[in-house]
Amino acid sequence: MPPSRRRARPNAWRLWEEIVPLGYQGNCQRVRAYLHDKRTSPQPVTARPPSPRTVAGWILRHPETLTEAEQHQLKAIRTNCPELDALARHVRTFATVLTGCQGERLPDLLDAVRQDDLPSLHTLAAGIDRDRDAVIAGLTLPWNSGVIEGRVNRIKMLKRRMLGRAGLALLRKRALLSL
Repeated sequence: MPPSRRRARPNAWRLWEEIVPLGYQGNCQRVRAYLHDKRTSPQPVTARPPSPRTVAGWILRHPETLTEAEQHQLKAIRTNCPELDALARHVRTFATVLTGCQGERLPDLLDAVRQDDLPSLHTLAAGIDRDRDAVIAGLTLPWNSGVIEGRVNRIKMLKRRMLGRAGLALLRKRALLSL
């Protein structure tokens, strides 16, 4: 008799001995056949759930760039988790405000965020409220400080390149000569 059959019999026998006092009226052969079917039937293949980083990427990307499978998975996740659904709605709305230069919609967006029970977004809303006028101006006006930020960044790079070996005079001279 093969070793696998020898191991299966005592387990089926023990199980049969345990369930007979509970009212089971079948014989040991029927228990053995049931266990054999369970052992040899293929296990259902379950897909691993996506990682939080993957789901965050799906939420942050434009919906049209998602593949059909990704859209289906994201839809399933959003239907099973109402908090994540609310978060995704707020993120998508905020993205349209940012990319469309629609700063006038920001107060309504912040009010909608406060109505949902999402503490991390409440923190974001409170931070935006501290500089509400500046944020709205940055989202609506065509002007920005990109040129100034670029120059400051270049000066910091020059300073790092000098490794602290020179003072302000040499830094000034290098910054002016590099224009």
